[in-house]
Amino acid sequence: MEFRIADTFTDSLGRLTAQEQKAVKTTAFDLQMNSAAPGLSFHKLDRAKDPNFWSLRVNADLRIIVHRAQSGTLLCYVDHHDAAYTWAERRKIERHPTTGAMQLVEIRERVEEIRAARPAEACVQPEVAPPSAKAVALFDNLRKYELMAFGVPEEWVDDVRRATEDTLFDIIKHLPQEAQEALLKLAVGESPEPPQPVPAEADPFAHPDAQRRFRVLTNAEELRQALDYPWDKWAVFLHPAQAALVERVFTGPTRVSGSAGTGKTIVALHRAVHLARAHPESRVLLTTFSKPLANALRAKLANLVPSDDTLRARFAVKALTALGYELYSEWFGQPQIASASVVRSLLTKAAADVPEQKFSAHFLFGEWSDVVDAWQLKSWEAYRDVSRLGRKTRIGGTQREALWTIFERARVAMAERKLVTWADIFGRLTEHLANGKARPFDHAVVDEAQDLGVAEARFLAALTGQRPDGLFFAGDLGQRIFQQPFSWKALGLDVRGRSFTLRINYRTSHQIRSQADRLLPGTISDVDGNTEGRRGTVSMFDGPPPDVVISGDREDEARVVSAWISKRLADGCKPHEIGVVVRSEDEIKRARAAVKLAGSSSVELNDKVEVQDGSIAITTMHFAKGLEFRSVVVMACDDEVIPLQERIESVADDADLEEVYNTERHLLYVACTRARDHLLLTGVEPASEFLDDLRRG
Repeated sequence: MEFRIADTFTDSLGRLTAQEQKAVKTTAFDLQMNSAAPGLSFHKLDRAKDPNFWSLRVNADLRIIVHRAQSGTLLCYVDHHDAAYTWAERRKIERHPTTGAMQLVEIRERVEEIRAARPAEACVQPEVAPPSAKAVALFDNLRKYELMAFGVPEEWVDDVRRATEDTLFDIIKHLPQEAQEALLKLAVGESPEPPQPVPAEADPFAHPDAQRRFRVLTNAEELRQALDYPWDKWAVFLHPAQAALVERVFTGPTRVSGSAGTGKTIVALHRAVHLARAHPESRVLLTTFSKPLANALRAKLANLVPSDDTLRARFAVKALTALGYELYSEWFGQPQIASASVVRSLLTKAAADVPEQKFSAHFLFGEWSDVVDAWQLKSWEAYRDVSRLGRKTRIGGTQREALWTIFERARVAMAERKLVTWADIFGRLTEHLANGKARPFDHAVVDEAQDLGVAEARFLAALTGQRPDGLFFAGDLGQRIFQQPFSWKALGLDVRGRSFTLRINYRTSHQIRSQADRLLPGTISDVDGNTEGRRGTVSMFDGPPPDVVISGDREDEARVVSAWISKRLADGCKPHEIGVVVRSEDEIKRARAAVKLAGSSSVELNDKVEVQDGSIAITTMHFAKGLEFRSVVVMACDDEVIPLQERIESVADDADLEEVYNTERHLLYVACTRARDHLLLTGVEPASEFLDDLRRG
């Protein structure tokens, strides 16, 4: 007999106090060790329609709802006595007659009974509201068998066929997740393919849709992992589309994309663990572009391999810069890295010795950073022939010659001072690997891959050699905020035919996601022609629409933000679940004043300071990448703040304005999509033109 856990159990466990969770875990471990142990106190639930539901006593008040059948024992739910019994009486576990997947089904008639017996505000579940006279039924054109093919339970078919735009989210909350996803896609005009039915003799728990909510636990360690992190369901339950990407064998570099909140990082984490388990002697690198994000990956990885020291020892979780510095120091000695200000100074000095040139200091630094240094160009011929992707200012042959003279002199000056750039570091590491140096890793999994630079990407291509499953990237072109676009294919990273898009959003409400998407085009293509589309993405839950407030002055803006924060706290949001995001350090003071006015303490996040309990987080849009909060304020969205006037004024050619506007839009998109449930955007007149996109429609 198998021992299983349901995602509803982890949800309910996470809502208990720490002391209550401890008691529940002890009972769950005893049950797994011996389900017939004399110390376990079971009670048959007479009012439950499912005859296999039992109550298991934890203490005088807590009860675990257990499903006991020939197929095994299933942990379903835990709560205080009356609430646990009510939950079980309203549900049943059964095989779907069409798809063959085992489902946890809410009993339609019991929902009606509770609605009739209790005041509306006392109901645990929201009502399934009847449609208004003028409302259009979304699925009235679909027949019963068509809806059931998507996993809709038979007793809910009539409600689904009557669903309107106003009632859709109320109804789907009662349905299994596969049915929710299909209905949301149908509602936005998509044509999802129903899953292939499985044979009647097939194990209903083995169905991919069943595995997203029921997990077999083969030993005490797996149970401990599931119970220690009940709020992180992703550590145990994966969507079938995610699981397929995690376990698939690929023939070359692979990239997974998707808009914010679709689980790219989760897939990357599970992929890294899968590779380590599938190749017991391998070394696996899990990396990203910043230290705070690497720290977050390290913490999440501990959820997946919490105590398996042998497995964990084969992982390295590092920011790319930290890895580059470490390898360079080991192979060549500790590097002395030239700061941006030093590079600018050397370029300016070299330019002063070339009187015929008339390029600005900003253009020189950009051309150096994005072309010469990034591509590690060491000769005039290399610079003459390079494709200047992402650099839209046109320059002629004579101008290139003058520019190369400047860059060559600057490089000589750096060499005299024994200075190197980050691109130099990764360039030399790449050459060393290409010349036969033993590779330190067999697999590399890269999160936030859209912000890789040329030198880092080339290094990663060399790091794992030609191993077919050596490289796995996760990222979103719509969140590219640091790097100019370039051809991955030219660096040996051809992901054509191995690019996949996730379209189910678990983190951000439908209202926040749909409005944030207005900041970006429906599809975004990279230099190699790979296209990432945002159309067809659906959010799994509903919420209030974002608020956009334009104030007359900064004092009024602070009052608006303060009142909004106070309301979120009064509604039960904890301080650390609230984030205030601004464009740059220049606006931090405004955010701090608003939080102080709300009577709350704040912490300013950076590469050394992380989210802290009891304090509202304040951060810039760049540092917000990878974070998430229940409630987010994006402050100071003024004209000349976003898009940043300084960037616009520094553009040497009108053609470069497009890239400035694109990355500024990406920044605002990143900030908005940090929010799960509530989002407020504020600015002072005249406000950012981007807010018009968020308010339209």
